[in-house]
Amino acid sequence: MPNGIHTIELPVAIDKIWNFVSDMNKWAPLVPGYIEHEILSDRQSTWAFKGDLGFMKKTVKLKIDIKEWIEPTKVTFDLTGLSDNFGGNGYFEAETVDDNTTKMTGCLDITAKGAMGPMVNTILKTFVPKTAQELSEAIANRIEEIENVKA
Repeated sequence: MPNGIHTIELPVAIDKIWNFVSDMNKWAPLVPGYIEHEILSDRQSTWAFKGDLGFMKKTVKLKIDIKEWIEPTKVTFDLTGLSDNFGGNGYFEAETVDDNTTKMTGCLDITAKGAMGPMVNTILKTFVPKTAQELSEAIANRIEEIENVKA
């Protein structure tokens, strides 16, 4: 499975990070290539974004199913391709370093299936880690903006 994991330390208390990541409306627009998202329920949403796979740009639609909300430390989710034969999962995890510092980790695993799967997965091995890093950094930057702090 092509995957990416990225960890950032933020000068923010864990509850402030939870307030942000527990609301998909706050972080869905930070996905690289974001086009739109729709909340279907408190545990389900659909997202559309433009993925730049190097040799082509493609609009991808995914369904996100939240598996766990573990306040204030973890959100886990599954991904299902609506426009393409993709599957995967990911999480955001927060760990207290001290009262005013939190380590935040974002993880993303996506695998292409079907006849084109092996070729697409070769491309995803670069795309997924980059996307995980960009999304984690965008979330960290937005939280720092909201909380008026800078790491």
